[in-house]
Amino acid sequence: MIQTKMSEGGRVVVPIEIRKALGLQEGDAVLWELADGEARLTTRRERLRRAQTLVRQYVPADVSLADELIAERRAEAERG
Repeated sequence: MIQTKMSEGGRVVVPIEIRKALGLQEGDAVLWELADGEARLTTRRERLRRAQTLVRQYVPADVSLADELIAERRAEAERG
């Protein structure tokens, strides 16, 4: 556990240990989630990775959902 203090305007510095562990660089977007009385910090990369992992539980790796959607739209357009 790492302790920091909140400064003026609600600013909190993310400690270097956490920035390194999350691979954060200056200018990176971070996401905050409030759950069970805790504020959780994560990155867009991590959220995307989790979403991809979840989708891959139901969609095989060799299937492109984007390609399937495009094919469906083209078929609909041809039907008129």
